Amino acid sequence: MKKFYVASSFRNIEAVVYVTRQLTAKGYLHTYDWTQNTGSGENQKLTLDDLMIIGQHEKNAVKESDFVVILLPGGNGTHIEFGIALGLGKKIFLYSQDGAINNPEETSTFYHLPEVQKCYRTLDELLEKIMASAVE
Repeated sequence: MKKFYVASSFRNIEAVVYVTRQLTAKGYLHTYDWTQNTGSGENQKLTLDDLMIIGQHEKNAVKESDFVVILLPGGNGTHIEFGIALGLGKKIFLYSQDGAINNPEETSTFYHLPEVQKCYRTLDELLEKIMASAVE
């Protein structure tokens, strides 16, 4: 059973949940669900200790994964997780609905490395690419 992690920002939480549900339904194992870190309401305040624990879980989840899915746009944490995955030699699926990652003025050099598979348009096309890849 292949293990995966999905990195993104809270503004993409619905897409993260969708991708996670689709992959787990196909038998993939999700290493960590950071979407549960939203707390219980607007007044929820995370302490620095909370953030350290969450960061450790996220780092371990990337390390334990066979592949990492990056849903853009992402925040600082997303790009740190991307960097950890690159450094560990993980296969990465990079999703950019609008294809902005191919704009030389907006992109990152790291998005274009050979271990990064880029996908555009729909989440279902991303899922098809993942399931058709060598990570099966």
